[in-house]
Amino acid sequence: MKYSDYEKALSVPRLNKYRCACNNDKNKTLILYRYNIKLCQKFYGILGVLEVVLRNAINEHYRINLSDADWLVTQATNGFLLPSQDDIYKERDKLVRINAYTHDKLVASLSFGTWTILFSKKTYRQGGKTLLQIFPNKAHGFNQKQIYKDLDSIRAFRNRIAHHEPICFDSQKQVNVDYSEEIYNLILKYIEFLGYNTNEILFGVESPISIIQKIKVLASTV
Repeated sequence: MKYSDYEKALSVPRLNKYRCACNNDKNKTLILYRYNIKLCQKFYGILGVLEVVLRNAINEHYRINLSDADWLVTQATNGFLLPSQDDIYKERDKLVRINAYTHDKLVASLSFGTWTILFSKKTYRQGGKTLLQIFPNKAHGFNQKQIYKDLDSIRAFRNRIAHHEPICFDSQKQVNVDYSEEIYNLILKYIEFLGYNTNEILFGVESPISIIQKIKVLASTV
């Protein structure tokens, strides 16, 4: 394909972000664009692992602490999950319509953002201020505020990938993967906080490190 064909398919504004960062080098532009796609792909697996182990830990914590096997719906109705009521009802109703509702399926259908908001100051307090108990290996000094900030950063990064946005630039639109590396390290940190050995639970899951290194090499040439 000619470069103009890529512009037609992907849009000029989208490719121009990469072209400007590559000093108008069309070949490097396309290489960087493809590297960004691969980088997003590499993050998909580890983000998925974090999301599953986090939501399962939260679910088990409140199921036991509230003595309620259907606590999500209960708390969305008359408890601390009122801010997430619309999202919870929406997913519940989808499952009910196809006669497939179970609490576990509801847990699996909710977004990362729904779980993240549980660590916000108000929701954390209304939930009994016990949720940090799910992090048996939490580093000393990590409080509700810091954990919410970190998880929200991961959520925002996850959303960039979901919306096909670049994760290979800095705030000045230069080729830079510091942001991606920072999030990668946060993901590993929180998997460990949750009590898991990252080498074991991520065994066989692709790492973004190799693509991060390739983007660093490319960045040194533009």
